[in-house]
Amino acid sequence: MPEDAPGIVIVQHMPERFTAAFAQRLDQICRIEVKEAAPGDRVVRGRALIAPGNRHLILRRAGTGYEVDLAGGPRVSRHRPSVDVLFRSVAQTAGPRAVGVILTGMGDDGAAGLLEMKRAGASTLAQDERTCVVFGMPKEAIERGAVDRVLPLPSVAAAILSVTPSSGR
Repeated sequence: MPEDAPGIVIVQHMPERFTAAFAQRLDQICRIEVKEAAPGDRVVRGRALIAPGNRHLILRRAGTGYEVDLAGGPRVSRHRPSVDVLFRSVAQTAGPRAVGVILTGMGDDGAAGLLEMKRAGASTLAQDERTCVVFGMPKEAIERGAVDRVLPLPSVAAAILSVTPSSGR
């Protein structure tokens, strides 16, 4: 992603001891800032926020922009953090100003939330089977009708940029 990429929020199924190190490593190799999310972090251009392990990541409106919050609570789709929790909050908060992307992974976490995003007017993308290590999560989202476009991994970043509403970028 370019330095001026739209703000990004990420759920990765990782234990809490690993998400901070994962974010730090990505921050070292990416052109955008990458950090483990903390309550009140603003979603801004050029930054990706990664959900801490064992905490749900939730998008909230903050004036004319967005910020994140973290929550405990029960596991959703067998996970905490859950992609479904994030996607549902994005659908309710940003709707058509958002882009939802589901990448390789096991299970169905994210499929229901991505469908909610699509119904709220967001653009939705999924990684194709050929480039996935595990096609479970994208496959579930595709089968539920939650995905607008299925793409190989190398094409995902360009697709995100092409469908990002200019006011949200």
